[in-house]
Order: sequence, then structure tokens, then C-alpha cells
Amino acid sequence: MPTSPSLAASPASAPRAVRDRRADLIVTLAALVLAVWVTSGLWRDPNVRTITVNSSDQALFEWLLAFGGHALTHGQNPLFTDLINVPDGVNLAVNTSITVYAVVFAPLTYLIGPPATFLVILTLNLAATALAWYWLLSRQFGLSGVAAGVGGVFIGFSPGMVSHANAHLNWTAGWLVPLLIWRVFALRHTTHRLRDGAILGVLVAVAFSIAAEGLFFTALALGVFVAVWGLHPATRAEARAALPGFLRGLGVTAVVAAVLLAYPLWLHFAGPQRFHGTGFDAVIHSEDVAAYAAYPRRSLAGEVGLGTRLAPNPTEENSFFGLPLLVLAVAAFVLLWRRAAPGRRATLWALGVLGVGFTVLSFGPVAKVDGRRFDLPMPFDVLGQLPVVNAALPARLALVVTPVIGVLLAYAVDQLRADPPRRRPARLAWAAGFAVALLPLLPTPLLTVEREPIPEFITSGTWREYVSPGGVLTPLPLTLDVYPDGQRWQAYALAHRQGEFAIPSGFFLGPGGPDGRGRIGPPPRPLGALVDQAGRSGLVPIITAGTIEEVRADLRHWRIETLVLADQVHGAKWPVDEDAIRRTATALLGEPQRVDDVWVWRVPQS
Repeated sequence: MPTSPSLAASPASAPRAVRDRRADLIVTLAALVLAVWVTSGLWRDPNVRTITVNSSDQALFEWLLAFGGHALTHGQNPLFTDLINVPDGVNLAVNTSITVYAVVFAPLTYLIGPPATFLVILTLNLAATALAWYWLLSRQFGLSGVAAGVGGVFIGFSPGMVSHANAHLNWTAGWLVPLLIWRVFALRHTTHRLRDGAILGVLVAVAFSIAAEGLFFTALALGVFVAVWGLHPATRAEARAALPGFLRGLGVTAVVAAVLLAYPLWLHFAGPQRFHGTGFDAVIHSEDVAAYAAYPRRSLAGEVGLGTRLAPNPTEENSFFGLPLLVLAVAAFVLLWRRAAPGRRATLWALGVLGVGFTVLSFGPVAKVDGRRFDLPMPFDVLGQLPVVNAALPARLALVVTPVIGVLLAYAVDQLRADPPRRRPARLAWAAGFAVALLPLLPTPLLTVEREPIPEFITSGTWREYVSPGGVLTPLPLTLDVYPDGQRWQAYALAHRQGEFAIPSGFFLGPGGPDGRGRIGPPPRPLGALVDQAGRSGLVPIITAGTIEEVRADLRHWRIETLVLADQVHGAKWPVDEDAIRRTATALLGEPQRVDDVWVWRVPQS
């Protein structure tokens, strides 16, 4: 593809340029159509509808977008906040803060609101991931438009990406991966190592802000690939010659990234409200061996009843390729291996080691087959004890396998298209194989549902009459991952420039888990536990004088000025009994006041 204007292109290159532009347009349209198709349930009304299986994470990312924009325009720290989890605050550097997204999309958040901005980013993430991989395969690796399109669209709308489209703005930002690969490979032969190392350093900082865990996986995968490729006999001399310059470029990258990430990294590893490890069980959040041959729920195969429930939850179907695709991937590897020169075999060998290695690691510390656990020694049982690795969920390591398969498919398509006429009849068999493997994986739209509206008490700004500027207001139940209303309300107030109110508790990762590990939300206190019990069971808990005194201590601890119960409370995992909550709060706090469409309890301030 010439870099000069088309008029200067040679006669031979002009048709290729036309074909490239046509392929670019087709793949771009396909990626956009598929992205809108997958998210179509939300496009019906972004402010009303939510993702059924993960409304809590959607609310969290909407809050992050609103808070990030507010922090930018008010000169506040975007990586630590006292607006939630009063009085301790939250260290957002150890959470998925998506700071770059929040800053870049702040004007849009203020214009159309956090829910609609969330939907725009989610849709663009899916389309951009497919297009970035298409660009890498076609422009950097030199594959044909058809081959690059197959690889790029498969990776962008793979089962893992579609499952994480259930509200994960971090994991759907897969467009970062091909950009990182491009800039790492650019360090091999460049004479501008200072410039190229600095570009990669900036990209690393951006990736850390959007998807730190994804950046770690990408760095780990690239390290394995480069090491295996460089040690292969066919490429060892080339690797040895490129190594000094490559390391110098990486040194520049490390310096630039360290400067840009100095404060976030300090907060992450040494700042307040930090923790080590993760609050999630690595055994539960690991990939079932049978999941690799299974089909995902949000696919054509899933729609006809072939989906399974082998994933820990619907957002973590990280493999789920189906048996036909696994067979096709192996066949593509064999095809390419048989016809490859020694240098190409080194690349294939590295891809193979990468795919098999990350597949085994994704099985986690304990092997599971169709839900049954086997007491077998697993590599992750050792690696999972290492710092940083112990904060990763092993099931997500399967996401590294997706690009390996996508690249193999793309190169296989290119190889088959280049076959001489005598081999072309075999294309029909290969075409049938691609159809059988890929058509069942075509994604279907995410499931969505209407969520309870933000009360008029918040949208009208009436709340400002019941809490001092920056004071503490709490919804009932207290805000958690299963009750995300508090952060939804706060996000609305921040995005609509109504001012600030703080809330106790919240949906975040923080300290307080077993053995010093992290947990979701703060450790429970009596008021939150009582209201939660009432909302789940529909019954008022037994309340004594001692119970009331404990609740008063909670109110003083959190410095709460006002408690609010909406007529409709959103429960992310189960329905909520609002009447039982109102009766429980009345028994604890006295009779409420009816204001707009909510019940309000005001706490006298001493």
C-alpha cells in the first residue's frame, strides 16, 4: 500500500489500493453494524434500559464517567475520592477508573448524560477492536483485506468480547492490544528508538488507565511470544542482532511510562485504601476445560439451546469457541506449518506455545471438567502466588487465546487464496469448515431490561434542600454492587452540575477482605445489614434498644444528614421489598417525611 497520493502510485499498486479501500469500507461497515446489533437493546432508550445480567457494573462505569468529568472540571483528584465510602474514601487507582475515557468523553457526558455516554463508548469499543485488528493484519502484517477482515471481525466479536460487552468498558477496549503489538514490533528495526519508545510509553500509560489487567496480560503474552520466537533456531541470529536496539527502545518506554504513571502506581501499591490480591475466588473464576468446546449464550448457537452455564457468570465466557472452531484452528495451524519457510515456522511455533500456554493457565489453580473438579497440579497454582498475578482472574487469560486463533484463521485464508488453481477445489471444504465453525458464534444482542428511574427528588435538585454542600446523603438500601442506586443518583447530580453529595458505602474494590485481601464495598455495619435483610426477605428484623444505638453509631460514623428511600429500588440481583425497608427504617429512625417521590429521614446534627 503506497504512502504517497494515488496519482503517484504505480499501475500495479493502483488496483491493490482500490481493493484495500473497498475492503476498508466493507469491514468498517460490518464492524459498526455488528457493534450496534450487539448493543441494540440499550439503544432503544439508554437512560431507561440496562444490561440485564450486569446492571451493577453498568452503573459503576456510568458513575466513573460522571466523576471523572466532574474531577476534571473542578480540579479534583481523579484517582481518589471522598464522595463514596465516607469517611475513608476510595482509591480509584486500584479500581478500574477508566480515567482517559472519563476525560476524553467528559463533554459528551455533560451533553447527553452518563448512561448514553456509556453506550457510545461500549459500541465504539466493539467496533474499534475489530477495526484495529483488521488494520494490524492488513497494513502491518500484509494480509489481504478478506483475510484481515475475517481475523479482525472474529477477534472483535469473539465470545469473550461479547460476554464482556455486558457492561465492561475496560475489557471491551480490545483495540488497545493491536496498537501495543504494533508499537512493540516497531522497536525491532527502527532508527528512532527515542521517538518510538516514547510513543509506546504513552500508549502503555493510556492502556493502564483504561484496562490495567488487560495491559498486564498483553505484556505477559508479548513477552512469551518474543522469547519463544527469539529462541527458535531459525530466528535466533535475527533476534540476537535486534536485541540491543530493542532493549534500548523498551528502556525509553519504561522511563516515559514510569513518569506518566508515577502517581497512579504509587496510589496503587502504597496509597491509602489499597489492598493486595483480589476479592474474587481464583478457583471459581477459572475456565472449565469443557468451556473451550462449548458455545456462548449470546450467539446463534446459544439461541437454539446449545449454550452452557460453564462460566462463573455471563460476563466471563472468555473461551467458549465451540468444538468446530478448535478443529478449524488446529487445521489452519497444520496447513500453515506444512507450507511455511523456517522463519514463518518460528512465528507459528511462538503462536502455538502462546495459545496452549495461556489455555492451560486459564484453567486456574484447580482443573475443572464440565463442572467437576480434579485434584491435579496446575501451573496457575504456582504463578498465582506471585505479586500482581495474584490479582488476576485466571479465566480471563483465555482472552489471549482469541487473537491467537484469529491470526491463524487470517493467515489460513490468505494462504488458501494464494493457492494455485490445482488446489482450489479444496477451498470448498475449507469454506464449509469456516462456515460451520464461525456461523454458530455470530453474536446476538445483549439482554436488557428497564431499570427503576432516578427519583424526581434527585433529578429536580430537591435533594440540595436536605443536605449541606458536600454533606452525606444515603439511599436505602445503602449503595453496594447489588444496590447501585446511590452511585446512579450521584452520577446524575455530578453530570448535571447540581453539586456534590457524599454517600457511605458504594460499589468499589477496597480493603477488608480475608487475609488482608480486597473485597467489594466496605465491611458491613449494622444499618446496612438490617436494611439489606428487610429488602431481601420482606420482613422487618427484630429491633431492640441496643440495635437502635448501633444504628445511631453508624449514622455518626458516616456523618449522615439525610436518608432517602425511593418508591422503586433497583436490585441488581434480586427484587427489593421497598415497603419492608420503609417499615424497618421507621422502626429505627422514626416517621419519615414524604418529599416528591421519596421518603426522607433527616438526622439531627449535634
